[in-house]
Amino acid sequence: MPVIVVANPKGGVGKSTLATNVAGCLAAAGHAVMLGDVDRQQSARQWLSLRAAAGAALPAIRGWDVAGNDIVKPPKGTTHVVLDTPAGLHGKRLDAVMRIADRILIPLQPSLFDIQATHAFVAALREHRRAGEVQLGLVGMRVREHTRANEQLHHYLSTVPVPVVGWLRDTQNYVQLAARGLTLWDVAPSRVERDLKQWAPLVAWVQR
Repeated sequence: MPVIVVANPKGGVGKSTLATNVAGCLAAAGHAVMLGDVDRQQSARQWLSLRAAAGAALPAIRGWDVAGNDIVKPPKGTTHVVLDTPAGLHGKRLDAVMRIADRILIPLQPSLFDIQATHAFVAALREHRRAGEVQLGLVGMRVREHTRANEQLHHYLSTVPVPVVGWLRDTQNYVQLAARGLTLWDVAPSRVERDLKQWAPLVAWVQR
């Protein structure tokens, strides 16, 4: 049972957006998915409440109650776990996350502050005692083509010894869907065709 953690010490980089859509793509593929939330803001939990109100026809995503540093294995019958994490993840809480993680997705946006925070975080993960057992993947978030910030992000990521598993554009689709407890896989493919195409390599990495 893979445990996929979405983490970055900087807030506002798109962790909850990434976590909910990873859970959504796995649920749409027929997996028994649980979505946990270590973030004090409980964004993922709030999203699950919106999803429950949206209707029973949606692919099921169960919530996983996670408290503080006491992160335990999820219940039997779960095939995949996605864990949203807080800003400032470090110390005992990072150790607790690393104990159960199989893969860590690290989202970042095209900004100097995101790059700096991500650089230090990746270094800490690669120095962790479980580094050899956990796969890391970077995801560019809210990317706008043909901008200087995007060029800087591409240049930085070309220097990092961690694979880039996805580039996701800046679009209101994520905002509008999240407000209804939905993901890209819960609406007509034609409506989000460009986004689903961008997700293809990320989905392949998550499901391999």
